[in-house]
Amino acid sequence: MSYEDTDDTSADLEGMGLDELREEIADIDRELVELIARRTYVADTIAEVKERRDLPTTDESQEQAVMDRAGENAERFDVDANLVKAIFRLLIELNKVEQRENR
Repeated sequence: MSYEDTDDTSADLEGMGLDELREEIADIDRELVELIARRTYVADTIAEVKERRDLPTTDESQEQAVMDRAGENAERFDVDANLVKAIFRLLIELNKVEQRENR
């Protein structure tokens, strides 16, 4: 299944001009940043719980679960899994660095 198969508005994109398409990208970029901010907030909250419980910063099984989910979602939406996994690897590493610095 690709994004085109899941979204009724994708057909409308073909009728848009270049400026409108660029505005659509700008809107998506804002949404992505908002989602990253939300994810970071939750990851920070997880870090606080780990610290209170004296748990290690790194949880390899959880990281693997995140990567597996990322790959499955990439396949679901017909997006390059390597690209999606690279983005998630970066998000995980950035969260781990922040967690270590705050301990």
